[in-house]
Amino acid sequence: MDYAYIVGGIVASTWLLGFIVCKFAENNKSSASIHLKNTHPFPNPSSQNASSPHLQPHNNNTDIIIVGAGVAGSALAYTLAKDGRRVHVIERDLSEPDRIVGELLQPGGYLKLIELGIEDCVDEIDAQRVFGYALYKDGKNTKLSYPLQNFESDISGRSFHNGRFIQRMRHKAGSLPNVKLEQGTVTSLLEENGSVKGVHYKTKSGQELIAKAPLTIVCDGCFSNLRRSLCNPKVEVASHFVGLVLENCNLPYANHGHVILGDPSPILFYPISSTEIRCLVDVPGQKVPSLANGEMSHYLKTVVAPQVPPELYNSFIAAIEKGKIRSMPNRSMPASPYPTPGALLMGDAFNMRHPLTGGGMTVALSDIVVLRDLLRPLPDLHDASALCKYLESFYTLRKPVASTINTLAGALYKVFCASADPARKEMREACFDYLSLGGVFSEGPVALLSGCICYHISYNQG
Repeated sequence: MDYAYIVGGIVASTWLLGFIVCKFAENNKSSASIHLKNTHPFPNPSSQNASSPHLQPHNNNTDIIIVGAGVAGSALAYTLAKDGRRVHVIERDLSEPDRIVGELLQPGGYLKLIELGIEDCVDEIDAQRVFGYALYKDGKNTKLSYPLQNFESDISGRSFHNGRFIQRMRHKAGSLPNVKLEQGTVTSLLEENGSVKGVHYKTKSGQELIAKAPLTIVCDGCFSNLRRSLCNPKVEVASHFVGLVLENCNLPYANHGHVILGDPSPILFYPISSTEIRCLVDVPGQKVPSLANGEMSHYLKTVVAPQVPPELYNSFIAAIEKGKIRSMPNRSMPASPYPTPGALLMGDAFNMRHPLTGGGMTVALSDIVVLRDLLRPLPDLHDASALCKYLESFYTLRKPVASTINTLAGALYKVFCASADPARKEMREACFDYLSLGGVFSEGPVALLSGCICYHISYNQG
């Protein structure tokens, strides 16, 4: 147990670091705004009320082009259109996505949905409430609840089918008269004299067109083919998730995500509907066992299945036998933007972290709130250079949530993976023991994980 208190100090330090990051970025909010007020013609966002601007019409009937209508793109389209912007969304495929990630929204992310007025998008899709995690290791387990006592009773995490959630948001955005939602493939950005003026794209029928707007926001996801024009992408793949859907079983702890500290790496279970449980098996490294020749099934049955909780074992084996096994690389990519007049990156095209902690949607939605608040006071977006300078503060203001969740995701993945190194084995054991102490020992780390801590600071100070 001595190691539990050693790691306790480490975890407490991480909690304190997250708190300091939040406070630092909040303090920089005012100083950045003051600096911007004196260096360009746009107003100081902190001095504006929350009402939408009175927008002046221009010859071009689009204010903002959004590339991609996933979680980030759809939420952004609705948010900016509600503020009066004329938005053109171009999405490669408007049919319902079928993904194995983007299914768990942390409480902090749900709070951002409320801020954006789109919390109803988790209704009518059989979404499940999530109140925390159950952590398993070597036959022991402990329950870690989100510290939600200071929030309204409806506040919790949500888990769901990613495609259903996205379709709800697309429908909500597309229902606004000033949103044009179009299926098409953006092939490149339209650049003139160092500024982005719009995009080149192909329609569903194959017609090649140009769309122009003062601001283009690229939200085309983790496989973005446009990010290289706007950032220095350093994508790392630490592992892969292998996904299955379990049926006809109940989680040991209802309405909780389950994290098995397995060997060689974590195994996750969480509900995605009232009858289905998602299982994600983390497989370290650049390659996974072959699905085609049966290697994957053998790996899941012989290596993973013995580590699965008994309550889920039979359904886990049945899911393997069913054969609907999918995999995807777990990418991480720090935000390294090139400030570019007329363009901005958002969502997974901009920044990724290991999905173990389920923080991606929370970061994206938080970024949208920051961008909305920056753009709200601006009646005109046509001065590309001034707008680019003004939006530099976006990268500071996003740090309270983004940096905290990104750092925690990377750190927890490393600690939660098995290792032959005695020091890492002891740290993993100590981390489990420390979190098992509960109370104040687990509340700080779980609050950071949930995205609630920085939301609370921002809400109280902003």
